[in-house]
Amino acid sequence: MSEDSFILNSSTTLITNGSVSWQSPSNIALVKYWGKHGEQLPQNASISFTLSNCHTTTTLQYTQKTSEGFDFEVYLDGHKEEGFEPKIASFFKRIEKYVPFIHQYSFRIETSNSFPHSSGIASSASGMSALSLCIMDMERQLHPDMADAYFMQKASFLSRLGSGSACRSLEGPLIVWGAHQDIAHSNDLYGTAYPYEVHTNFQEYQDSILLVDKGEKQVSSTVGHGLMHGHAFAKARFTQAHDNLVQLKTVLQSGDLDAFIALVESEALTLHAMMMTSHPYFILMKPNTLEIINRIWAYRETTDSKVCFTLDAGANVHVLYPQNETQEVQRFIENELSKFCQNNHYINDCVGRGAKKL
Repeated sequence: MSEDSFILNSSTTLITNGSVSWQSPSNIALVKYWGKHGEQLPQNASISFTLSNCHTTTTLQYTQKTSEGFDFEVYLDGHKEEGFEPKIASFFKRIEKYVPFIHQYSFRIETSNSFPHSSGIASSASGMSALSLCIMDMERQLHPDMADAYFMQKASFLSRLGSGSACRSLEGPLIVWGAHQDIAHSNDLYGTAYPYEVHTNFQEYQDSILLVDKGEKQVSSTVGHGLMHGHAFAKARFTQAHDNLVQLKTVLQSGDLDAFIALVESEALTLHAMMMTSHPYFILMKPNTLEIINRIWAYRETTDSKVCFTLDAGANVHVLYPQNETQEVQRFIENELSKFCQNNHYINDCVGRGAKKL
């Protein structure tokens, strides 16, 4: 499917006003995407677990208008958030070709997160996917015969234009984004469900997110991706990600938890290594991030647990473990790791099935 397939060409009778609400989850990449080209296209394919408890809820209220241009206000947790407006305006400009009716409405965007904003839990992914689903809900009201598959594909496509990883947040439990020769139906334009067998070891996987730092990230993901242009190790990194996805395909089928741990932790550390070797360079981990990692390694060595970690572009640690270790690992987190979290705060989450209409 090409980009032109998502252009809304037919004329339609507009609805006057209304309101739609969607809840969309965050996701955590196992093989990371870092670096993009063109209009929000990935330099390498990635795969992620969709989460469940970490999500964004967005309500889009719309009223037909006659004035020109975009007209919207954004509210976060009930308070007007002008800081979000440039990002939303840029998003609307990117998607207007595909949903031209957005010019004809005034919007009130009300959004809230179940987790701290901009702290490394992919709030832009859940937020942009939730907003895209609301917009697509409007389009489906204009075209009620729209197929469900097309609805989700276009919503993922629009999400990508707001935040690359957002296209992996609409469905679950495993979503691939980026064209990869060994993954059927994968493409750069939108996320697709992982199409192959997944061993029972990886079903109902758990993710406890340790909030080392709830503040704004030192550098935005957009800036971080831009630093891959001209990066000395960029080409090798893209090749590594491609090869790791091939390896992960075998791991997911076989249920090899040790191989899963080695690959996922390597991917996390490589992401941060790319930031530490860019120009300018950044260290996004905090001292407590390293304390947590070292304690996870020590716990795994002494207990033979299959717990591991991954990281996004921030200081927080995603602790991944099989469902059958839930009680033991959560006790370990509470007793040994929570003291390294800001205000002892962490979120117990698990693999989810995607977004839902409210």
